[in-house]
Amino acid sequence: MELDREQERILAGERGPVLERMLRLLVRLGEIYGADRFVPIASAQVSGVSYKSIGDPGLELLEDLAAQGARVRVPTTLNPAGIDLEAWRELGIPEEFARKQMRIIEAFKQMGVQPTATCVPYLVGHRPGFGEHLAWAESSAVVFANSVLGARTNRESGLSALAAAVCGVTPDYGYHREENRKATVVVRVEAPLRDAADFGALGYYVGQRCPNGVPYFEGLGGASEDQLKALGAGMAASGAVALFHAERVTPESGKQETAGLERIEFGAGELKKIREELTSDCEPDLAVIGCPHASLAEIEEIARRLEGKRLRKPLWVCTARAIKREAERRGLVQAIERAGGRVIADTCAVVAPLEALGFGCTAVNSAKAARYLPGLCKQRVVYMRTEEIIDLLTGV
Repeated sequence: MELDREQERILAGERGPVLERMLRLLVRLGEIYGADRFVPIASAQVSGVSYKSIGDPGLELLEDLAAQGARVRVPTTLNPAGIDLEAWRELGIPEEFARKQMRIIEAFKQMGVQPTATCVPYLVGHRPGFGEHLAWAESSAVVFANSVLGARTNRESGLSALAAAVCGVTPDYGYHREENRKATVVVRVEAPLRDAADFGALGYYVGQRCPNGVPYFEGLGGASEDQLKALGAGMAASGAVALFHAERVTPESGKQETAGLERIEFGAGELKKIREELTSDCEPDLAVIGCPHASLAEIEEIARRLEGKRLRKPLWVCTARAIKREAERRGLVQAIERAGGRVIADTCAVVAPLEALGFGCTAVNSAKAARYLPGLCKQRVVYMRTEEIIDLLTGV
């Protein structure tokens, strides 16, 4: 790789062992993927935050980096933690788990990372501009930034995203390069998509069919950002899709050449099949909405649907701390709590110790959650639309 003079000094150890270690990791990554240079990044987003995910080895590594003086050079945000950082006791989180989780957060804070603890940084003041280079790690955030915002990032690991944040650069390969952002398959959408769960099912199907492709969607109409968020998260969960285009919806769709590409269709039959595939035969004892984290509009919808009703079973609405505060200001959190639900910040069911809290069957409206909860949290899953979840929990 072609390095500038400062990068050569870093590799020579002249700027200390931490910078040398981080840059050497990025150089190796660039060599593996054939990059010949670095590009400066506007921001980074780091995964591997939950103690459940990284355990003691990850905790020790982060504390070691912080102690050695690692500091980020660009705005850097964090993925969800394993607990609500303010209300973990109320949720019954084991104290030892919470204590180690707080040490992880503190290590990141020492490195200058903003403890946002959310998978939707673009909804809490960290919205990249078109064409900006990033080093983001959360799969659903990566696909949203690339596709909906037109920014440029590969699907980083937590460590490579942190290394890029410390060094301020990332190797120039993959989706940083224009030639790799072209559509590779056309998806014609024939099924009526009613809400985020349907868009998630579409994404899940496409991720299975072309796990490493760049889909171009026809027939999405005026899909909202929340629906596109669910679509991308589904594709990233069932495959490794990090970029898609949607006709007359996403910013790079107009320059895509689709003639001669493979074409697949998604109709009512495919929608029904995916919903059945993601559903177990069990009675939910918990419902979780907000994977990726719920937007203010989604919280408002839940509050509206719960008006005058009472929940018979627990409902968690997971979101970012900043979004929860605004929802509180508008009275939405209070409305959900009056019905018996909870709005939980900083975490989500996928990275929380859900199985330790006694839950075994969880209703979700998220294809990503449906994909990961069985393996990571020993949950059986029922896949439902938001309105169906509310009706189930309120006995309608």
